[in-house]
Amino acid sequence: MPEPKPTLLALDFDGVICDGLIEYFKTAWRAYCQLWKPHDEIPPPGLAEQFYRLRPVVESGWEMPLVLRSLLLGQSEAEILVNWGAIAQALVADEHLVPAELSATVDRIRDEWIAADLEDWLSQHRFYPGIIERLRQTLASPVQTVIITTKEGRFVRQLLQQQQVDLAESQIFGKEVRQPKSQTLRDLQQKLGRDGERDPQIWFVEDRLKTLQSIYAQPDLQTVRLFLGDWGYNTSADREAAQQDERITLLSLAEFAQDFAEWI
Repeated sequence: MPEPKPTLLALDFDGVICDGLIEYFKTAWRAYCQLWKPHDEIPPPGLAEQFYRLRPVVESGWEMPLVLRSLLLGQSEAEILVNWGAIAQALVADEHLVPAELSATVDRIRDEWIAADLEDWLSQHRFYPGIIERLRQTLASPVQTVIITTKEGRFVRQLLQQQQVDLAESQIFGKEVRQPKSQTLRDLQQKLGRDGERDPQIWFVEDRLKTLQSIYAQPDLQTVRLFLGDWGYNTSADREAAQQDERITLLSLAEFAQDFAEWI
């Protein structure tokens, strides 16, 4: 019996390949300073570490400065982890905020940083141990490899090129695609079928449990094998839920570095 392996391996970027926590915090803090204008623009001691622990609650970039706002208003980390949706909505209502405007502020700050010093912006990102080596191995194999991410594709390409990893434009599905990851997986599945692949096996590694749950809820994506990377932006509760879910395989960084047979 042949060893199990994917026809196509799809990977999320932030939280699976790349750790962007430092950049996320610095961008969020700059946005916070513009929005709320604190007397001291030096972040309080320990705030960055709190933000890093709470990064799993953030689904969209506009929420990042709100996480800082809630912490600085005295909200506990435990409460934010459990009730972030309600806390964020209350902040938006109480302070008359508009998510689209928050998002535009975050994007503008990031764009200004990139325009002023691209090398500095790129240097705020780290790659998880062993990830680049494993990615190179996979790219050199018959397994097709793509990245599906909410980060802009051009930045993904630049960050990987710094590691001497070159992906074609057709292998990166970034923010500019403007569609859910489930639809990108559907498009890839259909393309494999058109290319003559019989019973194509798509494996998808993501660090957000909700994203994986939304994918397996769709009948035409039932054959996609789903993995939650336990080293990414998720909580212990997410990992415990994944372990109890027969449709999701909890994957460690050590397992990711091994042959595909070890993943399952």
